[in-house]
Amino acid sequence: MKLAGIVWAGLLLFVGAAAAQEGGKAITKNTISTQISLGTATPGGGFPVYGNAFAEIMNAADPGLSIEPRNTKGSSENIPLLESDQLDIALVAGEPSYEAFMGIGRAATKLKILTAMYSSPGMFVVRADSPYKTIRDLVGQPVAFGAKGSGLPILSRYILDGIGLKQDEDFKSIYLDRAGDGPAMVQDGRAAALWGAGIGWPGFATMAQAPGGARFIAPDASEIALVRAKHTFLKPLTVPANSYPNQPAAIDSIGSWSFVLARESLPDDVAYRLARTLHGAEAALCKKLPQACETTAANTVAAAPNAALIHPGVMKYFREAGVVK
Repeated sequence: MKLAGIVWAGLLLFVGAAAAQEGGKAITKNTISTQISLGTATPGGGFPVYGNAFAEIMNAADPGLSIEPRNTKGSSENIPLLESDQLDIALVAGEPSYEAFMGIGRAATKLKILTAMYSSPGMFVVRADSPYKTIRDLVGQPVAFGAKGSGLPILSRYILDGIGLKQDEDFKSIYLDRAGDGPAMVQDGRAAALWGAGIGWPGFATMAQAPGGARFIAPDASEIALVRAKHTFLKPLTVPANSYPNQPAAIDSIGSWSFVLARESLPDDVAYRLARTLHGAEAALCKKLPQACETTAANTVAAAPNAALIHPGVMKYFREAGVVK
């Protein structure tokens, strides 16, 4: 009888796990863990670094979670993968998020914000011995604007448009297959500059640590004013001093917030659990990855274009925790 009971219990577990997977959803639930797929981007960029740290800290904070990062082509691919329920959550840069939420060039998305990731002040990096000092000095030059499918080229397009420049006409634009390929192109002269964004961005770090060093080029105060006047969703942001080697002064720029977005069908209880776990793990995530220090519940509320875009399960937790009233 005992053996029969064990067999029957095992059968129930198998049937329960199979039922949870029915319908092709990426989440599977059983007595062991909740598996969650996390879309990042191409190797060598900031999103895979963040995604791996996020998954490691979250899985450690809640052993019942199994968040599994997946490399993708980046923000532009992550949005349709979420909309088709092929991913549960994914990292998406601010500009693609904004266009999807506002229905710019497409139908407005029904995806929801799980958390704000970090702010992304955009700027160029050149070799320290480069003659280029301003953005306009780079006109006519080959510039690596980031990986195909990444949000970085979208950010640069908005900023350049704000100061009266066209990315694919005024520059010899280069779009990368892998985000990590950019620094080598600048160092060997195939590109005059590399465009990137954020604090702790791998491409900037590689350039700054290279023999001979690097120098950053950001919009000046008058250019920032022009961009903000035309594209009001972009915000003034600052890269603190010493964010990169040999960067003694703070750099003022402009940019937006990147988000972890969730598929519309992500159950409220799962989003609530993720929000609660992340809130309790903010300090650990900050310690693991400096740029993730901005991943907070408070920043999520502040960075969201409006509260209705935050997942209902997340908002339920925020209200209970006193993050929002």
